[in-house]
Amino acid sequence: MKINCWPTTIPSIDVIKFPPKVIVSLLVVFISIIPCMVLAVPVPSGINTPLNAVAVPEKNTQGTLFVYHIENRPDPFSPFISEKAASANINEIIPVAEQLSGMQLYEPGQLNLVAIVMAENSDFAMAEDTTGKGYILRSGMKIGKRGIITAIKSNEVIIEETAFTRAGKKLTSTIVMLLKKEGEE
Repeated sequence: MKINCWPTTIPSIDVIKFPPKVIVSLLVVFISIIPCMVLAVPVPSGINTPLNAVAVPEKNTQGTLFVYHIENRPDPFSPFISEKAASANINEIIPVAEQLSGMQLYEPGQLNLVAIVMAENSDFAMAEDTTGKGYILRSGMKIGKRGIITAIKSNEVIIEETAFTRAGKKLTSTIVMLLKKEGEE
């Protein structure tokens, strides 16, 4: 079959028949590609369209294009509240995140106070663990996960522990290590 067309004759093209599912999927793909193609086409600056701001980047006062740097910035699409924080009890104490070392590895309850030395400028105490290994304690030294030695007195060492809850509330407790006399347990 021939189609008469002016000024010449064109041989007919056999039409390929597609099932309706294929036609629908091709239309969906084509429709989803159209916005991308429209955004990629530069729009003349004289035409005011909603796509104008997206299609052609505006220049700043110095004549350079705006560039967004993602380094050292949070992900703008991440949720503000993590699932763990949303499900957690607000009165729960936040665990210590820093690496523990030295006397921070021992809680005050794991040590026995064995001596206190009162010098003119530097008082210090001596404590031992359950294995008999001795340690020197000074004012201002960190002990345990949250404790700081605040004072060394003639028969006791005072430790102040500070913790924070998930709600941001500060919890402070005072622990006193007493020097036991000989023969006392």
